[in-house]
Amino acid sequence: MANDRPLNQMVTAQWLLGGESIYWVAGKGWSDSFAEATVYADQATADAALAEVQEFVKQRVIVGPYLIEVEVDSDGPKPTSARERIRAAHNATFDIDHGSWTARIAD
Repeated sequence: MANDRPLNQMVTAQWLLGGESIYWVAGKGWSDSFAEATVYADQATADAALAEVQEFVKQRVIVGPYLIEVEVDSDGPKPTSARERIRAAHNATFDIDHGSWTARIAD
């Protein structure tokens, strides 16, 4: 059975120096706000946007740009995968206050 819902995508990457998740806003540049990102409703336009941002990779501004699927409702775009929901919320997947790195290891 074919999926009748429209394919919506946006471009995401990481800042090279800080590693933060960022999103492409057509005509403006990069934003750390998921809600500001441009949503592309067709594959050709999404692919063109992904090709456009490759210049930032060459300039060593960003790393790892790729397309993500999003659902759009009256509240705006929402990531469809758990991974992208975590990235969009700028949440870590671990607690920095716990683990072997929080205390000196006995000699």
